Amino acid sequence: MPRHNNNNPSPSATFRQELTLNPTPRSQSIVDSIYSQSQCSESSDSTAASSIDDAPVRRPLRPGVYVPTLTFFKADTEDLDLEIICRHAVRLANAGVAGLTTQGSNGEAVHLSHQERKLVTKATRNALDAAGFHSFPIIVGCGSQSTRETIELCREAMTSGGDYALVLPPSYYKAMYKPDSLVEFFGEVADASPIPILIYNYPGAVSGIDIDSDVIVELAKHPNIVGCKLTCGNTGKLGRIASSVDAASPCEDGSGFMCMGGSADFTLQTLVVGGSGVICGLGNVAPKACVKVVDLYKAGKMAEAKKLQAIVAQGDWAAISGGIVGTKSALETYYGYGGYARRPLPRPTEADEAKFAESFKELVELEKSLS
Repeated sequence: MPRHNNNNPSPSATFRQELTLNPTPRSQSIVDSIYSQSQCSESSDSTAASSIDDAPVRRPLRPGVYVPTLTFFKADTEDLDLEIICRHAVRLANAGVAGLTTQGSNGEAVHLSHQERKLVTKATRNALDAAGFHSFPIIVGCGSQSTRETIELCREAMTSGGDYALVLPPSYYKAMYKPDSLVEFFGEVADASPIPILIYNYPGAVSGIDIDSDVIVELAKHPNIVGCKLTCGNTGKLGRIASSVDAASPCEDGSGFMCMGGSADFTLQTLVVGGSGVICGLGNVAPKACVKVVDLYKAGKMAEAKKLQAIVAQGDWAAISGGIVGTKSALETYYGYGGYARRPLPRPTEADEAKFAESFKELVELEKSLS
């Protein structure tokens, strides 16, 4: 069967200049084109769907590091900043990650309209293609509270250029679910989705729902369910699933099923138990460091991988504790872009910015050394 997250340091001027995202005529033309398509786009949606149906692109997932990209907004209006969204995506691709995820938790999907979700994915796909990353896969977050809307989001993901859908279980009516409700939900979504799906297990985001390994292994038999992301942090569960489905890993192709950790702080642990890699928000700040852990493991350099994992884990704690606000603040400090999250998420104070900068300092210095 095919199977398919004190003091403000001053980085050197050279480092900051290299990483600041300056607009180019090419990227600006991409943004202008996307904005021209965004105005009341029933017709453009149908056109996009037609073109994708006529010439489907198969972009396989491969083991490694995937980054759930941040969504960037203009500071004064909170409108999408498509220029930065495009250039950030290309920066990550150039760093060697295996793929991107739009509309994830780090992407503030819950703050976006359906139209904005489509714009972000479309902008990301167009920017990657323009930069030569035609085979670079995009996973799109498509979780919703109803089966119907989840399927709708999967279809919109496909028409916007997404290759796979990452689906959270619904949770609002958790108390009324029957034992088989979630199995039926994922089965129905997989049946109807035009793109393959990955199961997203993130108890903290869904009222504590924690899908066990037996359920995921059973769902993995569906030909349109090709992977899972475990942000629960349970590496025992991850190991059981990886073994049961013969998951792909950096060292073996296996069945092709992608069994992914959900945070950079257990990248090495994920790989040791047979997992496929991670989908980690820390990659927004330090993609090369995250990729290096995987590369060292694949090369059999476990002692070096362990030392690097410790630094990555410390940096990931800064990302976890600071959330989207802290991650964007770190990008602003060290890379010259990042901005703010949409309200009601708070804007950091000067003291917050200094704290975030110090927390990420060691990791960014490591990232600089890998440049």
